[in-house]
Amino acid sequence: MIILLGGSGYVGSAFQTVMRKRGLEYRNLSRAEVDYTDTATLLALLREVRPEFLINVAGFTGKPNVDACEMQKAETLMGNAVLPGRIAEACAAAKVPWGHVSSGCIYSGDGPKGKGDTGFKETDTPNFTFHTNNCSFYSGTKALGEEILDSYDNVYVWRLRIPFDNEDSPRNYLTKLIRYQRLLEARNSISQRYEYASACLETWLRRLPFGKYNVTNPGSVTTHEVVEHIVKSGVCRKAFEFFESEEAFMRLAAKTPRSNCVLDTTKLEGCGIHMTPVHEALDQALASWKQSA
Repeated sequence: MIILLGGSGYVGSAFQTVMRKRGLEYRNLSRAEVDYTDTATLLALLREVRPEFLINVAGFTGKPNVDACEMQKAETLMGNAVLPGRIAEACAAAKVPWGHVSSGCIYSGDGPKGKGDTGFKETDTPNFTFHTNNCSFYSGTKALGEEILDSYDNVYVWRLRIPFDNEDSPRNYLTKLIRYQRLLEARNSISQRYEYASACLETWLRRLPFGKYNVTNPGSVTTHEVVEHIVKSGVCRKAFEFFESEEAFMRLAAKTPRSNCVLDTTKLEGCGIHMTPVHEALDQALASWKQSA
C-alpha cells in the first residue's frame, strides 16, 4: 500500500495513472478525508494503515502562475515548507519511507559554471533562494522545504521542472506557451509528467539510496526551440511573439522573478533510470496531442 498526498492535481494525477498501470496498490488521501497537514493526525493514520511508502505531491504553486504566491504568502509557506516538515516528522516516527515532489526552481542559470554549462547537480548549492535574496516567494519556500528535509534520512526528494505532456491543460507547459500572448526567451530543463512520475517511483521500487534526484528529460531547451516544435507539429501555427528582454518581461508581465535553469540528470541516469531526451519527448507529446473540448 502506498499513501498518496495531493493526488488530485496535475502532477498527482500522473502518479495515479502510473501506479494503476503498474498494478500498485495505493490510496489517494484527500485533506477532506484526513487532515494530513496535522502531524499527529497523519502519524495516527500511518500507524493504523502501515503503508510501505508515502508520496507527497501536495504543495502550493499559485494559479495561474507563481505571481499569485506573492499575494498568498501564508498558504505558499505552509504548503511548500511547513507541510513537508510535518510529513517528515510523521513518517520518521512511523518508520515509513517516503518521496517528496520538489522543484528545480531553486536554481537560476545553466549551471554553477555559468552560461553554456550542462546543469546543476544535486550537490550544487541552490542559488535562487531567500538566502541569495533574488527569488520569487514560491522558489524561496521550495528551497526552504528542501532545507528542512536535509535532516531526514528516509526521504527521496524528486526535483521537477516545468511539467508537460500531450494533453491540452492550463497546467501543461505547452498549452501555456500556445495561450500566452507574448513569451520570454529562456533555456530550461523540463519534465514530461508521466515519465517524471514513473522515474520517481523507480527510485523507490529499485530501493535506490535516499536523497535528492533531478528528474527531468535529459538535455535542455529554449523557448524558441519549443515553439519550433509546436509549429512544426501543426498543433498551433500562430506567429509567436517574444519580449525584447527579461527586463521587459518583468516590467510588463510579471510580478516576481522567474527561475530559468538547467538540471544535470547524470545521477538518475547512472542509477539506470532513463527518461526520453527532451527534444524527442516534445515531438512525441505534440505528435499525439489531445485538444481539450
